[in-house]
Amino acid sequence: MHVLQELEEEEDVTCALDSKLVKVVATFKRLNGKSSFDTVYQITDADQFTLVFANCLSQVKVSMNVRSAMYNLDGQKNRRDYLSAGKTILPRVYFLLSLVYFTLAGIWIYVLYKKRLTVFRIHFFMLAVVILKAFNLACEAEDKSYIKRTGSAHGWDILFYIFSFLKGITLFTLIVLIGTGWSFLKPYLQDREKKVLMIVIPLQVVANIAQVVIDETGPFGQDWVTWKQVFLLVDVVCCCAVLFPIVWSIKNLREAARTDGKAAVNLMKLTLFRQYYIVVICYIYFTRVVVYALETITSYKYLWTSVVAGELATLAFYVFTGYKFKPEAHNPYFVIDDEEEDAAAEQLKLEDEFEL
Repeated sequence: MHVLQELEEEEDVTCALDSKLVKVVATFKRLNGKSSFDTVYQITDADQFTLVFANCLSQVKVSMNVRSAMYNLDGQKNRRDYLSAGKTILPRVYFLLSLVYFTLAGIWIYVLYKKRLTVFRIHFFMLAVVILKAFNLACEAEDKSYIKRTGSAHGWDILFYIFSFLKGITLFTLIVLIGTGWSFLKPYLQDREKKVLMIVIPLQVVANIAQVVIDETGPFGQDWVTWKQVFLLVDVVCCCAVLFPIVWSIKNLREAARTDGKAAVNLMKLTLFRQYYIVVICYIYFTRVVVYALETITSYKYLWTSVVAGELATLAFYVFTGYKFKPEAHNPYFVIDDEEEDAAAEQLKLEDEFEL
């Protein structure tokens, strides 16, 4: 980025190779009439580096086959580490998090068994989301582990993309279904709620395709910027779309509270959906804005902190969702006395309009 700024702002720097920030690994002078050459470039000063090819002759087109390897050497065993200094800890992080999610899946299965008489279809869907997240993290741990040791994912990246695709679609679908109250409040979806799903699911397919292109090509690759913009746009649209069902449910509960005479029940539901609405917004903001800010401002040695922050936020969101919408053996809605009903009715009357 600094080199690009120099090319735009400084007159004496007309080619990237003229910049003092660039370390020249090799030029075509090394060929000496040969068709290929090998070179090893050792870095003595620690920093974050990117290997790029610069052609300062715009009228000349160049094509070649390049095989490159960038790695750090383990100080103790002198072993190659193909992950950057800020990401070398990630295999362990992803593996530990996968164990946490597998544990959560086991706990959720136990809860569903203990309270099987009050289990709805949404609870099984929540279990599927947790299991897919666990397998996604396990595959990412193996993916990063193989890259760390050999420089190649050995096929684990394909499994990671598959589970990432399934996890992304099911998570956004789950948020929409919970927002509509499907299964535990009503057995069907309205037409407008179905339309939201018909928008979110295809957009998630596009987002996952864009993510694969972004990960498998470099920032200077052809159409990389376009795919990055597509991913950001689609992600924002999906994040906004999943909020609409929650807003509709809150408005429906407000209207029901004024008409059906069940103020206490509706107040409980209204409070729950308000909390969920706020938590979804916080989750989206943190994982999309705060994590990106951390990734931008953090030193290259601590790039793993943004990953940990995002994954911990996701874990907290999963736990909150499971706790708030777990199956209840004894429904508190059926043990409300007259005093609680009257107090709830008064609270609904005195409440200011909830701004969304």
